[in-house]
Amino acid sequence: MNLRDLKYLVEVAREQHFARAAEKVFVSQPTLSMQIKKLEDELGVQIFERSQRKFLVTKIGAEIIKRAEIILREAEEIKKIAKNSKDPFSGDIRIGAFPTLASYFFPKVVGKISKKFPQLKLLLIEEKTETLLQKLKNGEIDAAFIAMPCDDFGLESQKIFSEEFLLALPQKHALASKNKIQIKDLSGKELMLLEDGHCLRNQALEACSMLGAFEQQDFRASSLETLRQMVIVGAGITLMPEIAVKKEDKISYLRIANAPKRTIGLYWRKSSARKNLFEEMAKISK
Repeated sequence: MNLRDLKYLVEVAREQHFARAAEKVFVSQPTLSMQIKKLEDELGVQIFERSQRKFLVTKIGAEIIKRAEIILREAEEIKKIAKNSKDPFSGDIRIGAFPTLASYFFPKVVGKISKKFPQLKLLLIEEKTETLLQKLKNGEIDAAFIAMPCDDFGLESQKIFSEEFLLALPQKHALASKNKIQIKDLSGKELMLLEDGHCLRNQALEACSMLGAFEQQDFRASSLETLRQMVIVGAGITLMPEIAVKKEDKISYLRIANAPKRTIGLYWRKSSARKNLFEEMAKISK
């Protein structure tokens, strides 16, 4: 058993297809199949159930694959420790953020980080929170800006900032003349929200519960910019995080008394060799 065999094993499990996995690891399918069979023979267990119509991971196979992923991550960390020993603040770093943060936050911090660490190459990834967490645990990214709290014993974090949600509404809306929105003003009102999968949707639903408001059932947006445009054309009202607020015609942003908030933190693996770098990045990003 070697790291190459474990890499083959993990890739087959991820792709759930031998041919696709073979392409990913740059070997022929017969070679890949042969190495997996050798590994099964060496361990004396069946890892995959194979047939023309289905692909299954056995119960013991799932446990082996889980351990293999850990070993491969640790092997990568060993390489990073060696590489970063000369200069831990140089080289490639893969940073993720969720969509309702990335396009507004990355432009604010990338320049600061690059100025502080000119030898660092930032590779930015925008994905939904669930995907970011999976990529972070798998070692596919090095750190991620995620809404707090995120309870995971394998991760460390530092708070970056907190922000309020503002009410976004058309300038001709009955509430637009107010200086500040009170909770009672939103009782029974319908708010447009994002579609499933966005962490901001969950936060907005919690806010709706607190405000006594409800979700508008006939529309769900795929992005904050879609929500903004729908407000502009008078289709409804919504909650908008401060970082996404823009001064523009036809739309008003009003603060809410005792407004709901969200907190953003930078997360990285406890086992990461670049803890000191992430701690510095967190300071810069605040």
